[in-house]
Amino acid sequence: MIIGLVTAVAASACYGTGSVLQAVGSRKSAQREAAKGASTAGTTQHGGPSLSSTAKAAVTWEFMVGTVLDFVGFALGALAARMLPLFLSQTVISANLVVTALLSIKMLGIRLNKREVMSIGVVCSALVLLATAAGHEGSGEAARSTHWWLLAITVVLMGGGWVAVHFLGSKAAILAGLLSGLGFGAIGVGVRILDGVDPFDLTTLLSDPAFYAIFIAGSVGMYLHTVALQIGSVNGATAALVVGETVLPGIIGVMWLGDASREGLAWMAVLGFLLAVAGAVAVAWFGEPDAHAATPSTAPEQEPTPSTVG
Repeated sequence: MIIGLVTAVAASACYGTGSVLQAVGSRKSAQREAAKGASTAGTTQHGGPSLSSTAKAAVTWEFMVGTVLDFVGFALGALAARMLPLFLSQTVISANLVVTALLSIKMLGIRLNKREVMSIGVVCSALVLLATAAGHEGSGEAARSTHWWLLAITVVLMGGGWVAVHFLGSKAAILAGLLSGLGFGAIGVGVRILDGVDPFDLTTLLSDPAFYAIFIAGSVGMYLHTVALQIGSVNGATAALVVGETVLPGIIGVMWLGDASREGLAWMAVLGFLLAVAGAVAVAWFGEPDAHAATPSTAPEQEPTPSTVG
């Protein structure tokens, strides 16, 4: 349990730091394009970032380092998902929102208001409740049909997210964050039920639909998260990701994969889970938009409007 918690916390730190670095890279890329007079060249007709603008953001050194940290976080998170109940591992990993919010103060010039600080405190308190109440994790054994259902649902969600970002444009920030979170949540479920891991069997691994669900959810989820960071508040996008990454996997883990709380502490697990989600949503709700929160000293590099992303 302790090793699993440490692993989940490390994954959270990697994800949180990676999100902020990716946001810095996205904003620097947008500022460079704006300086060239390309105010709309990197946007779609609906106002969202084009694939080319997202690609340009992805080649900044900050974004690349952030992506490496995301991959490290993914590996640590996958390990934690096999060592802890999903409602605990996913919630601890989702606490990267706290890391994101705190690093945003220094790296993005964002000032946290009192309600954001209180909301972050709620998230931290909720994690303590969850860690105290968590019992054993389930076996991860699931019917083969569950693997196929996971793949099908992942394809629908990720494909729908891709289309929504294209047509909703600059209005899709929170939706993109939520769907990227659902994608990362699907990774947690997929890792738990994946065949061919223990003992390792490459043929079994490659024949498991859950393996391809993990690949699709990871790649498209990363793209949607990048878009959310480009067109919306870094804290708001991350908070939406937290909800998607936490709620559904936690429910699936309890109802179908055998995750459980300690005897007599189910109420504490439920309370901690609800407080964690509520606190994450509150950070997004009360958070100041990034463009208005930057300090004057950092404004030239960190205040592009959504219409200048590219």
